[in-house]
Amino acid sequence: MTSRERFMTALDCRQPDRVPVWEMYFNGEAILSVAELLNLGDTSAAGDQRVTGQEGEEVIELYCRIVEELQLDGTCFGVGQGMVPEAPGTARDKFGTLHELSELGEPYPLEGPIKSEADLDGFDMAGRLDEQDFAQVVQVMDRLGPDLAHVVSIPDPYKVSWRLRGGMEQLLMDYAMAPDLVHALKRVATDYCLAAIDMSAEIGADAVIIPGDLAGETNLIMSPTAYRAMIKPYQAEMCQRAHERGLKICKHSDGNMWPILDDLIEIGFDGFHPVQPQSMDIGETKAHLAGKACILGNIDCRELLVYGSEDEVRQTVKETIEIAAPGGGYILVSSNSIHPSVKPENFIAMVKAAKEFGEY
Repeated sequence: MTSRERFMTALDCRQPDRVPVWEMYFNGEAILSVAELLNLGDTSAAGDQRVTGQEGEEVIELYCRIVEELQLDGTCFGVGQGMVPEAPGTARDKFGTLHELSELGEPYPLEGPIKSEADLDGFDMAGRLDEQDFAQVVQVMDRLGPDLAHVVSIPDPYKVSWRLRGGMEQLLMDYAMAPDLVHALKRVATDYCLAAIDMSAEIGADAVIIPGDLAGETNLIMSPTAYRAMIKPYQAEMCQRAHERGLKICKHSDGNMWPILDDLIEIGFDGFHPVQPQSMDIGETKAHLAGKACILGNIDCRELLVYGSEDEVRQTVKETIEIAAPGGGYILVSSNSIHPSVKPENFIAMVKAAKEFGEY
């Protein structure tokens, strides 16, 4: 099987030749550390990721070399936001949200352009989506070719909405105090997300993943009732559009998603990422979702990949595959992302162990 065939077979809840290995997100700093350990090129020319919070061409090339060297089965890059630097440590996206940038370039919304429902009059996000927003995705696809699975990360309408309001806390207050504003926001955000799905299909992507955390470690961030009223209908539109365009679609959320896991399957998500080990048991989750949705998870990137030994990583990968892989419908990834605190040697050990123990 090619990597693409392997990945897509698993997403289709079938059994490939071996467990696919993938990663939803590499922080730019993590790309540099892994590339340096693998001796994949000059990491000093990669630049400062704080300028826009988006990886530059040099970092993307190093990412592609990592994918090749470790023989990952797919790629993932997100839709660009057109960040423009403002005051030191901040940048504003093309839709008007001001973000704070950490030393490692991660954007955090500080102020959104939508203060009231009136601000949404004529506010068109979908119409401002353009080819430049997919430049990084296309660069990776062109560089690595069609034998890998290429996934586009498109934010959940819920996540887009909280950016427009300047933060999750403000949006959650709106759920109780301004439900009409919430639905108006979600309409604008969903139209943008649908347009992003269309463009993902047009550039030849294989799947999309929809990040936006809906849960903490013990429970949902909002009630299941609020989720079903304010979020689920818009996610359902995305699932329908993705399938109409021939794409698979996966949902990412950390935390305890048990209260709404069946809702995700009902509306058509093909995969669930990452089955956070602090919140959900991967064996129980696999048993519940078997034949309904692929699970993508869940090697612990909070403790194990940060503080553990390579032998501990290898053993955990072996045990996770034994639990989650039988029957197919499983893709091995970290429990969130490869962030700067992950030891590069542990990430490499994770991938090598997946190849060692992942044969069906």
